[in-house]
Amino acid sequence: MKKQIILLCALFMSLQQFIAQTTPLQKMDDFLQQKGDDFEAAYEKKDVKAYNALLSDYLLIYEKLSVDEKKQQSYLMSNIYYNLSCIYSISKDKKSALANLKKAIDAGYNDYGHVQLDTDLDNIRNEKEFLELNKKLKSTGDYLSILKRAGKYNLSDNRPVPAFSYQASDNPNLVALRKGFNLDSIAGQGSDVLQILNLMHWIHDLVPHDGMNGNPEVKNAMSMINVCKKDNRGLNCRGLALVLNECYLSMGIKSRVVTCLPKDSLKIDNDCHVINSVYSESLKKWLWIDPTFDAYVMNEKGELLSIEEVREYLIGDKHLILNPDANWNNQQTQTKENYLENYMAKNLYILQRTASSEYNMETSSEGKTYNYIELLPLDYFNQEPQKQEDKREESNTLWIFHKTNNPNVFWEH
Repeated sequence: MKKQIILLCALFMSLQQFIAQTTPLQKMDDFLQQKGDDFEAAYEKKDVKAYNALLSDYLLIYEKLSVDEKKQQSYLMSNIYYNLSCIYSISKDKKSALANLKKAIDAGYNDYGHVQLDTDLDNIRNEKEFLELNKKLKSTGDYLSILKRAGKYNLSDNRPVPAFSYQASDNPNLVALRKGFNLDSIAGQGSDVLQILNLMHWIHDLVPHDGMNGNPEVKNAMSMINVCKKDNRGLNCRGLALVLNECYLSMGIKSRVVTCLPKDSLKIDNDCHVINSVYSESLKKWLWIDPTFDAYVMNEKGELLSIEEVREYLIGDKHLILNPDANWNNQQTQTKENYLENYMAKNLYILQRTASSEYNMETSSEGKTYNYIELLPLDYFNQEPQKQEDKREESNTLWIFHKTNNPNVFWEH
């Protein structure tokens, strides 16, 4: 017993010294890098003791964050409590399960659709407190219902936005990318659709998705692939979409990076998802391409759909088909219900794209101006200002976000 106390004291002192040596936010980043896998392992094993120990260490750091920094952690905090609720529910500790589910919702957990499908919560699903929490969650987290109210745009909106442009495939950097990774061989000799899908499958298998950590500072395909290989690391969804985008451009295939954003009326949802919109010359249309989940979407006839069409199909309750091999990191198979009707229904409320599609387009460069266009539904509560500018002094860069309610302007070829 005495040895255990000494060990605990040593661990506590070590943690306190670590906190003193770094800023709280740096400490948080380091802690998550070191302990993220431990959280996942404790959840998978349904180890309440180990999970709570990690949560205690996390909270020691969290309480030292500023208000804004705590807000940045809301997505993670809410999911930590949600997973703990699941562990308690499976263990049939209903009181603790409900208490932690409430903490998760109070911290910003908003995934109503997932709660309805999650069998981990079956042991508390009929409890009075659960029904009350679920009703509260529905008002802000029933993403499909929220999306269905956001179907109206203004086709007469003619506010000016920067014209869209694509970089030609003869750009020296794109030529080097194409040759360096032998993309012609990877794409194959089939139709342009098969080439588009083959390149998506390749990136999905080559670079794992890692949503817990940021991307390298240099954000071009050649550099990011090499860094991931060297450091045995992955990229978040934005990094994967940027890499794949340059691969398509190098092959002469039109592609753009599209950020899919939630309504987030509570200002607590920091999550979004980034995918590619890729043009098929043979089909004469844009296609939904998602390297994170190795996903594309079809209608009931098996015809591939665009991002715009998928959004319209969800709003109109039309039949959608997700490719059966869609998955996360070749580990978790995706279903239409979870991926499209829940996760992407949440993140298709607002759409954002760059004003150009080119090599190295999001690497920070001193003095550079970055232009983005946002497509807002008329249902959105915050339509102004029409143009928002973000001057970042540390990098001497200017980020401009132009808003439109006109999908024809947003999807300009």
